[in-house]
Amino acid sequence: MPQKNNETLEHKLDRLIEAVARLAPRQTPEPDFDAADCFVWAADPGELEPVRRVNRVDIGLIKGVDRVRDILVDNTERFAAGLPANNVLLWGARGMGKSSLVKAAHARINAAHADGKSPLKLIEIHREDIDTLPKLMSLLKQAPYRFVLFCDDLSFDHDDTSYKSLKAALEGGVEGRPANVIFYATSNRRHLLPRDMIENERSTAINPSEAVEEKVSLSDRFGLWLGFHKCSQDEYLEMVVGYVRYHELEIDPETLRAEALEWATTRGSRSGRVAWQFTQDLAGRLGQPLKD
Repeated sequence: MPQKNNETLEHKLDRLIEAVARLAPRQTPEPDFDAADCFVWAADPGELEPVRRVNRVDIGLIKGVDRVRDILVDNTERFAAGLPANNVLLWGARGMGKSSLVKAAHARINAAHADGKSPLKLIEIHREDIDTLPKLMSLLKQAPYRFVLFCDDLSFDHDDTSYKSLKAALEGGVEGRPANVIFYATSNRRHLLPRDMIENERSTAINPSEAVEEKVSLSDRFGLWLGFHKCSQDEYLEMVVGYVRYHELEIDPETLRAEALEWATTRGSRSGRVAWQFTQDLAGRLGQPLKD
């Protein structure tokens, strides 16, 4: 009988140990930065997920933004070489290649290294995980690589205070931004905050100028502001022709022009995204595959 009681007690202790172990925080594995050139930050559980196949286009296919393209590539090249460089805010019209340009610039810099090594890593952080930036930066600061942190479609709404975490992580914290980390963001808003939010701060604050300064100072953390504007008809057609040539789609030039313009008219806009969507539709109708 005592032996049976001892076995029962041991079984209960084993179950208690298992339960406590499940409650303990899971050990976060060390990031394997050699696993890929690009990663996505999973804030919970705090891991970097490698991206084996990145959704991007060749930088030569991004048309109508030559000036900002050259500025971004130059800034990224200097950063990859260990030289001073700025955080970048790419803002403006939808569908004009802001996020595509960031990914394409990253690919170009790494492709330029003849030794086959990829010194520059691209890490995407989702807008809703901005407040975990300090945790992410602590994982990166000791790594033997340089990192472009990328947040697509960054903006902040009413009563959203997470922008303060971004301000501190970029420049304002005690440690400051690690030397091997730079931050690129895309947004439709130049100041990342809705205009009525800024105006409301101005009208209700005791000191309106200070309230607005607090909001606008977030975008000041970006040393480079690169504006993207709506494209002209000629620029739109140049984008379409570039895609068609790259993917070797067989179509008469006059027919291509007419169909591309009709497509833009039905969409009510012209942009790089519209040009790409037309190209996909065209390839499908022609029964021709697109290049990877």
